Amino acid sequence: MMKPITNHDHLSRVKIIGYKSIEKCDLQMGCLNVLIGANGAGKSNFISFFHLIAVMLDHRLQSLVGKKGGPDTLLHFGRKKTESMNAELYFGHNGYKFGLEPTNDNRMMFQHESLFCDIKGDYDIGAGHFESHVDKHQANVGGYTLPTMLRWRVYHFHDTSDSAKVKQTHRINDNDYLRADGANLAAFLYRLQKHHHLHYKRIIKTIQMVAPFFGDFYLRPTPDNADYIQLEWTEKEQDIPFKASELSDGTLRFMLLTTVLLQPENYMPGSIIIDEPELGLHPYAINVLAGLIKNASNKHQLIISTQSVELVNQFDADDLIVVDKQQGTSTFNRLNNETLSEWLEDYSLGELWKKNLLGGRPQR
Repeated sequence: MMKPITNHDHLSRVKIIGYKSIEKCDLQMGCLNVLIGANGAGKSNFISFFHLIAVMLDHRLQSLVGKKGGPDTLLHFGRKKTESMNAELYFGHNGYKFGLEPTNDNRMMFQHESLFCDIKGDYDIGAGHFESHVDKHQANVGGYTLPTMLRWRVYHFHDTSDSAKVKQTHRINDNDYLRADGANLAAFLYRLQKHHHLHYKRIIKTIQMVAPFFGDFYLRPTPDNADYIQLEWTEKEQDIPFKASELSDGTLRFMLLTTVLLQPENYMPGSIIIDEPELGLHPYAINVLAGLIKNASNKHQLIISTQSVELVNQFDADDLIVVDKQQGTSTFNRLNNETLSEWLEDYSLGELWKKNLLGGRPQR
């Protein structure tokens, strides 16, 4: 059985209609949710939905719509096929729902927006506005759902190029939380080193499991401006600092992922959402990462997308959501350990996936 939601701060069910490749999705969520599927199946679209929510709650919806190229890029096959997109988010008995429709001037307008409770019904927030009004609503149910959604973090650590923000100098006081792209990693680690030393040492030891040459981070204000910091590190038994640009892409990504999954409890996001965390990682590093993910899911909700057979092998069938695409439409189906029990006596989950017995493989 899927590890059930016991914390009312966790998302228990999500319904999405008319968003990108998702014509209709109604999915029960657990503590650990691992999306598997072929390239272009819709995994990243599902992940991006949570980024859309974060942008909406930050009152930047129209900015996102403009940057993406207008409403047609967000609607399933554009406005000719889909007149509006709708979503419902359930947190136990409470929840949030909304509908967005395109306007003639290429904006997205709220068709409806409301909070709801199974017992008391809907608390209507209104319609016709262009940025979310949920934070202005005083209903008691808002005190449950809004803080939870505001604490979601959607992490993207794909960019490890020379120009990646994580490799640049940044303000030393930008350390309240690790940013979605890891840009403030040095400042955040500096805070952990000073105030949460046990967690910091745990992060160091975990990185050393995957990168035995790694000694420690070399964290200090930049010599020419004490208000800034840059990520530096040392090798074991050496004191010469190296820049982040001298780390492999995989090692840097593993450092970021380890920091996310081992940060102190009071810094942890409400839900941790990561798109393809396995990128650039050695198979052994993927196994260590899987252990971190499973351990974090004991207290927190995680939503992960992956194409890694090695990573899939580390989870139970109940943790997996198979994403397929047929005629341009994404489908989402949870697996069940019981129905696969006979197969799992002889094969790993990854092997079953490769044999196309789970779905989530390219369609001809």
